[in-house]
Amino acid sequence: MSAISVISLLIVAFLAGVDVVLDEWELAQPLIACTLVGLALGDVSSGILLGGQLQLIAIGWMNIGSAIPPDAALASIVSAVLVCGPANLSVSNGIAIAIPLAVAGQVLNIFVRSLIVLMAHVVDSRAKAADIKGIDGIHYLDMVIQGLRIAIPTYIVTIVSPQAVQGALNAIPKVITKGLSIAGGFVVVVGFAMVINMMANNEVWPFFFIGFVLAAITKLNLIAFGILGVCIALIYVKLSPRFNAQSTVVEGAAGEETSSGGDDIDRALDEL
Repeated sequence: MSAISVISLLIVAFLAGVDVVLDEWELAQPLIACTLVGLALGDVSSGILLGGQLQLIAIGWMNIGSAIPPDAALASIVSAVLVCGPANLSVSNGIAIAIPLAVAGQVLNIFVRSLIVLMAHVVDSRAKAADIKGIDGIHYLDMVIQGLRIAIPTYIVTIVSPQAVQGALNAIPKVITKGLSIAGGFVVVVGFAMVINMMANNEVWPFFFIGFVLAAITKLNLIAFGILGVCIALIYVKLSPRFNAQSTVVEGAAGEETSSGGDDIDRALDEL
């Protein structure tokens, strides 16, 4: 593997790690990440094939609230290196390796985010001192740590064999993975609590319970729930008087038109 390929690969891995928390460029998505790795290593077709199949798996990994899902970014980058790089694994083998990598990345992500939480106290002290540059610097440092979280394992994979990677994943003690998994479960509860807190009003509570009833009666995946959610939202918007109040246009004394009835949402929709 040439030096230019390694440098390009590490840049892609670093930016994918940063985008895990930024969600600006979608570089952490498997399809894009694997394609860029394939481009860096000179095997774009294998990268696209691997990324497309991993993307379908990652759709079911969408997190709720602050819950941390399996790490699609680390799984995509490292598995793409093994498929598109000198190891030359098949796409099916790359998918098989990506699953435990995603779990290992989830554990690493929880550890890194727990470490970053400590920096929040430093940010508080900088805020009290009105040190805006200091606050910005800490934010950039947090993003660098997230980028290195993907870039460092990626570099390690480029210098070791695929068998060594698989053995390292299997060597993680159960007490560590299970403990962090339990801690991640607590985060899921917090995420659900945040979502419930945002929707705690009489208008949307029925939809909350409808979702639980559907989940209990049928085995629907997140894609099906998403489609149902969009359909119910459209029906709600079409039938709710809140979004369909009739506005009466009154001709003002000065020749100006004023509208009565409706609210800010109605007026915004009318302007579209």
